[in-house]
Amino acid sequence: MKVVVFETEEWEHQACLRLKPAHELSCTREPLDARTAAAHADAEIVSTFVNSKLGADVLAQFPSLKLIATRSTGYDHIDLGWCAAHGVAVANVPDYGDSTVAEHAFALLLAVARSLVEAVERTRRGNFSQAGLRGFELRGKTLGVIGTGRIGRRAIEIARGFGMTVIAHDLYPDADAASRLGFCYADLDEVLAAADALTLHVPATPGSASLISDREFGLMKPGAILINTARGNVVDVPALVRALSEGRLRAAGLDVLPQEPLIREEAQIFREAWTEGHDLKALVANHVLLRFPNVIVTPHNAYNTESAVRRIIETTLENIEAFVRGEPRNLVTHG
Repeated sequence: MKVVVFETEEWEHQACLRLKPAHELSCTREPLDARTAAAHADAEIVSTFVNSKLGADVLAQFPSLKLIATRSTGYDHIDLGWCAAHGVAVANVPDYGDSTVAEHAFALLLAVARSLVEAVERTRRGNFSQAGLRGFELRGKTLGVIGTGRIGRRAIEIARGFGMTVIAHDLYPDADAASRLGFCYADLDEVLAAADALTLHVPATPGSASLISDREFGLMKPGAILINTARGNVVDVPALVRALSEGRLRAAGLDVLPQEPLIREEAQIFREAWTEGHDLKALVANHVLLRFPNVIVTPHNAYNTESAVRRIIETTLENIEAFVRGEPRNLVTHG
């Protein structure tokens, strides 16, 4: 089969060579989008990462497409409806980064709780003043966890190691996990009201869009911290700016923002029809957040450890090989 792997680094290209000679293989550093699709229109299998945009307009350019092997857990960058209608299977990597992402969430939490970025920058300038750097310890505080899947449960394990009390919310509570890990479930409003810090671990779905907005920020404990390593659109960014500006939140640590490609490459704003599907107000709010001294933003980097990226490419290659054998695995249910 003709396999095209997008968004690859050199080491990933080398790993993918095991697909040869059984398959015709091409690798490219570019993402798959409307601009790059035509050059690879004969592909039968494509593998992409989250910077690719696999909407109907892009997918329609692949008449022989049989499988999309996304190198991610999330698949909101893929039009599953189109895939279902055209018999295209979608496979993901469901469990590569449980510890990786949960640990990054705590790196963000510790950094904002102890004003770590400001402290480091200050001492690099030769200023050893402690003024304004007083933080708070995690022991004895309450962590609210929204989403108790693999990553959420790992975050709970870490929180318990820090001596934190954990209260969680999930549409499908796991009583066994609650008993084993020592936390309790509550409805969303109760979690918001109780949490000294709130960490988000939910997928991007229509139901989770703007899950945390003005109403939810209004329910949160004054001086609480928000951590988001899930998906950018789970948080209403203009509402977050308001909560920070009004002093209702102490700080925020974010690894994801909505419309990240437009932040990375501002020139896209000036392309024809750039406004389609984009929210200018949210885009401006993103830029405002980057300038808040009590906000830390990392570049969608929570997954990015040596161990995790090796697991991603290994699982992806296994997904492709299993599909070709007629034994597909890790298939995403079409919506």
